[in-house]
Formats: sequence, structure tokens, C-alpha cells
Amino acid sequence: MSLKSIVRELREMRDGIGSMSRRAATADGRAGGGRGGSRHSWPGLWSEQQQQQQRQEHQQQQGRWANLPPELLLDVIQRVEASEATWPARRQVVACAAVCRSWREVTKEVVKTLEDCGRITFPISLKQPGPREHPVQCFVRRDRATSTYLLYLGLSPSLHGENDKLLLAARKIRRATRTSFVISLVSNDFSQSSSTYVGKLKPNFLGTKFTIFDSQPPCDAVVLPNNRPSKRHFKQVSPRLPLGNYNVATVSYELTVLRNRGPRRMQCTMHSIPALCIQEGGKAPTPTGIIHSLDEQVPALSTSKGKEPAIEFSSTSLSADLSGPICTNEVPLVLKNKAPRWHEQLQCWCLNFRGRVTVASVKNFQLVASVDPSLGIPAAEQEKVILQFGKIGKDIFTMDYRYPLSAFQAFAICLTSFDTKPACE
Repeated sequence: MSLKSIVRELREMRDGIGSMSRRAATADGRAGGGRGGSRHSWPGLWSEQQQQQQRQEHQQQQGRWANLPPELLLDVIQRVEASEATWPARRQVVACAAVCRSWREVTKEVVKTLEDCGRITFPISLKQPGPREHPVQCFVRRDRATSTYLLYLGLSPSLHGENDKLLLAARKIRRATRTSFVISLVSNDFSQSSSTYVGKLKPNFLGTKFTIFDSQPPCDAVVLPNNRPSKRHFKQVSPRLPLGNYNVATVSYELTVLRNRGPRRMQCTMHSIPALCIQEGGKAPTPTGIIHSLDEQVPALSTSKGKEPAIEFSSTSLSADLSGPICTNEVPLVLKNKAPRWHEQLQCWCLNFRGRVTVASVKNFQLVASVDPSLGIPAAEQEKVILQFGKIGKDIFTMDYRYPLSAFQAFAICLTSFDTKPACE
């Protein structure tokens, strides 16, 4: 019996007599006659059998969980979502979405957007506007040795660093003429070709103007016509993750010629956020998708040595459909720093940070909306502090943001204060 006949019989035994797979038929069509005509070796056939068996077991395992009654499944996920409100316990909600497709759809219905529930759950929450009623309180830790900046969720650093929830990380990249900041979902991979790439921040030569680039396009009607993806192409990591850099905001610092003493004056133009969204009833563009690649991540949820499964953020969740009002021909939102007052007794400039900032620094600032009076936005909305940033210790800073800014936008704006500004100081 020739080797080709043996291979054919093995395939018929594997796939069922009389039902040849299309892949096997194609392989047989390419294979030549004779003993050396087959392109498949015995280890290769055994590997294919193992892979197919693993896929079948994986589908059966998903099927057992997917067959739960819809009412019971909805009740289970609602209870988990309500009880696990803070990290690291919040990871259990992410684990529910990673079980199978039916669990993910129910979890998507249960978990509301950050603006509605005020809880960061999936990575897409980092691109969603913060809540209106209260700010999201975070802190930034700076590592001078590696020029790395880590954004954590929480009031202040905990005694045990492993309990802090890492949201975003940025690294300062120094070049001959200028510097830039690359923002990632993890603290050990800042490659723009990586699936963890979120965006970047680029200053001009004088350090007076910064451009914030997002890896994902916002509402198409908002992106400026001359903003095109970078000409430098990288390896495509996922077909759902279009690589590119889209200009979503510009941060400008006032040029100081006489080098007078005083706080920095900054202005932020949010190209992807309309100015009318801050009034009552307004709506900022909000990504509503969740993790698309959880089907591939299910095997990684298995525990080992009794440890809890490590549920990590994946930037594939950031490739989501954007919903919200069409922002064509709308005036973009402009933010300006709130003017401080001079304290005669302390002999310094002061702002009311409500106890969130304890160390005087030129990096401290508060941003409020600066809108045209013709838009009819109430003065109370213009006085609300949308973003505040300040120092509380050596290389430790607090960052509090709220609607309509997202965590990514707020973090990128705060990173501008760490860059050298020879023309502003």
C-alpha cells in the first residue's frame, strides 16, 4: 500500500467515512503520485488531529455555559456587576464577558458606559467620556530612570503596588530635535506596531504646542480634513485594529517672552468633542463596543496552581463602532486653565484643588470650558473643573477628570506638563 493511500484512509477515519474535508481534498489535489508525493508527514497529521480535538473540546465547553436559560444568565451577570464595583474584584465582570458569545452579549447589555455608571470595566472605558456628576479620581506615578509615566485608578497609591489598577502607561521617547510620548495599555510594550498601542503625543520644537494622536479614528465628521494616518506603515496586528494616528486634540502653551513669574497658561482644543456637548442634554461621541477578541482569550482564563485568572486589557476592544451625534460643522470644545489667585500670606499662586493637591508645582493646573457667549451655555457649566492635575509627593501626581473628557485624552493633556518648555518658563 502506498503512502498516499495510507494518508487517505487516516483522513477518512478522522473526518468520517465518506466526508472528506475541503482542506484535505485540496492537499490531495496538490500532492503528486508515488511514495514521495505527499506533503504531509506523520507528525503533521498527529498535530492536526490534536488541534481539531482541542477545538471540539473548546466548543463543547462553551456550549455547556452557553445553554444557560437567558433569565438565569441575566440575573447572574447583573449580580456580579452590582457586587464587584471596584478593582481588582471588577475583573470578574470581564471574566463573564470572556466565557462565550452569549455571555458577552448579555454582559454588554448589563454594563453601562462610563458616563452612565461611573465604573471603568473594559478597555473601551478609557476612550469613553467620564461621568457628569463626579470626577474619576486617578494618580500618575513617574519613573525618572525609564522616563515612564503610569496612570492608575484610585485616590492615591496603595501600600501594596500590586493592588493598584493600571489604566494607561506612557514613555518619553527622546530624539535629536524633539521628544514624543507613546501611550500604551501596558507598561512594558511601547511599540506602535503592538496591539497595546493607544496613541501618542508630539510637541513642536519650542514645547509650546502639542498634538494628541489617537490610534483609532473618532467620529469621521469630526476629524479634520488634513488629518491623515501616518505615512509610516507598521505590521498589521489584527484585522479589526486599523493602524493610524488621528489628530484628536491640540494643547497650546502661551509663549512667554519676558519670562515673567507665574503659572503656565494653556489652551486645549478638542477636535473630536463639540462645544455644545457640555450643556444640559448634550452628548459627546462615545465608543460603545467591548472586547471583540474574547473568543480567542477564553483558553487564557484557565487557572493554574490555584491562582486567579489574569484578565488583562486588550486594545482590540478599542476597535469599536462609535455612536453619538454627528459633529459636522460644530464648534470644537476649547479648554483653558483656570486663573489662580495670588495669596499674600503664602506668597504663591493658589487654586482650590479640594485637598487633592498638596505640593506647590508649576505643573499644577485646572481646566475649564472656554466657549463663545453666542452658544448660550450657562455660566455654571463653564465654571466646572473638567480636568485637574497636581503634585502630592515626589514623582506622584493626582489626575481627576470628568465629562466630556476620556481617560486617554486627560492623560495625554497631563503628559504635556512633563515636557520641557524653554519658551514658556
